[in-house]
Amino acid sequence: MKAADAIIQCLEKENVKIVFGYPGVPVGPLYEALRKSNIEHILVRHEQAAGHGASGYARSTRSIGVCIATSGPGAINLITGIATAYADSIPIVAITGQVRTDLIGKDVFQEADIIGATDSFTKHSYLVKDAKDIPRIMKEAFYIAKTGRPGPVLVDIPLDIQNAEIDFEYPKEVNIRGYKPTVNGHKGQIKKAIEKIKNSKRPLICAGGGVMSANAEKELIKFIEKSKIPMVHTLMGKDGIPSKFIYNVGLIGSHGFKYANKAVAEADVLILVGTRVADRATGGSKSFGKMADIIHIDVDPAEIGKNLSALIPVVGDCKKILGDLTDGITGINTKVWLDEIQSWKKQYVKIRETNGKVNPQYALELLSKMIEDDAIVTADVGQNQIWTSHYLEMLGNRRFLTSGGLGTMGYSIPASVGCKLAFPDRRVVAVMGDGSFQMSMSELGTIAQNHLNIIFLLFNNFHLGMVREYQSSVYNNTYGVNLCENPNFVKLVEAYGFCGKKVNSNSELKAALEEAMASNKTFLIECIVSEEESTL
Repeated sequence: MKAADAIIQCLEKENVKIVFGYPGVPVGPLYEALRKSNIEHILVRHEQAAGHGASGYARSTRSIGVCIATSGPGAINLITGIATAYADSIPIVAITGQVRTDLIGKDVFQEADIIGATDSFTKHSYLVKDAKDIPRIMKEAFYIAKTGRPGPVLVDIPLDIQNAEIDFEYPKEVNIRGYKPTVNGHKGQIKKAIEKIKNSKRPLICAGGGVMSANAEKELIKFIEKSKIPMVHTLMGKDGIPSKFIYNVGLIGSHGFKYANKAVAEADVLILVGTRVADRATGGSKSFGKMADIIHIDVDPAEIGKNLSALIPVVGDCKKILGDLTDGITGINTKVWLDEIQSWKKQYVKIRETNGKVNPQYALELLSKMIEDDAIVTADVGQNQIWTSHYLEMLGNRRFLTSGGLGTMGYSIPASVGCKLAFPDRRVVAVMGDGSFQMSMSELGTIAQNHLNIIFLLFNNFHLGMVREYQSSVYNNTYGVNLCENPNFVKLVEAYGFCGKKVNSNSELKAALEEAMASNKTFLIECIVSEEESTL
């Protein structure tokens, strides 16, 4: 069969139902094969959105997302989506077209070295040089993306390779020399960890996005309930852990809660689970975990000790390791420690006062009360992200998706598209600022074409709020962040056949949310927020 047909058969063998893409001549054969398949193609309006859409789909389904772009500028536009997935360990397979093999390196029309350009932020990449290798390469790409520490894999396929004829047979197994991810934790290290925890007085768990990547939320909760150890989480670790879980202290880091950061500073044993504790998690604080013996659990050995020295490193899948820890641990008397943390929480808790405009805390707490327990919320990057991470309540099967590692503005809308396509019957809410909305508002066309029902909660302060907050604090000015020429957002969504409502005060918000939830169309709620509103 033609190699392009073989590629699509590979996707079908991997149970791919949806791909996000934008066609061009260098992927013409692939798109012709896709047309004849049962795989649904979602035509995005910008290739970056294909990467974010695949990421949202992968994260919400806990599977692998697939995106396609043409060569040159199409592939280059996909880069931001690939880098975003890499930073947050999201498994996607990105397929790009390339010019003919005899033209590579000659600077022909729409040629770009996408392999070289993405080398530092793909888990692995392939430039297909022989069509016969396609079944093996595709099998390996999906295997690499989802095993060990998940991440994006790029497959770059020249036009002539797509048109070549091959004998197709999909491999049943993968055997990659030198790639054998560790799943089971070392028994000796687990035993050391258990002993260290048992002898602690102020133990603390720090959960990161790796807990969700490993589908280990239940195992984490079981371990906490049995050991009675309190838990803090990173921005990526918020997803899937109930906010009102008695042992959940809250968000740490540069935009975390002061009492949660204080708990980290005072702990004598710190158990890091699926987190690399990068600068945003530590807040750049020299006191982060300074008094603690650190136990670091991660599937990627390169992350252990990279940012914090670990006394007891445990390499492996945290789902399996948490199960082993639960089997070996006994309840620890942490009552005094828990009471102390609660006293800090009462001391530091802050209630924001309304200023006549919409209060973000009020808006997100109201949203939390009104949406279903299985709703999926995507947050963009900026002040809206921090407000959502602070005030969105996680309960039931709710999910919280955001760009944590790379901090990519324009993420929430295309990611919400991926979530809604994965779960048409679940409520999907995209939270954003007026700046981030305009970075991906072209995807309103994708939403309209696919008849999706998504709620947009847009916080409009007519500024790049997070940058304004930083500039005001550090430089005592707010240069270059004024968005005074914002469009009429309500009319903009109405142009796509959607509904919208501008909300100027807290008193107007509940009725707008009720209307949005009752609507069978995508609905924008534009919340007018004071430019002075901060995340502090």
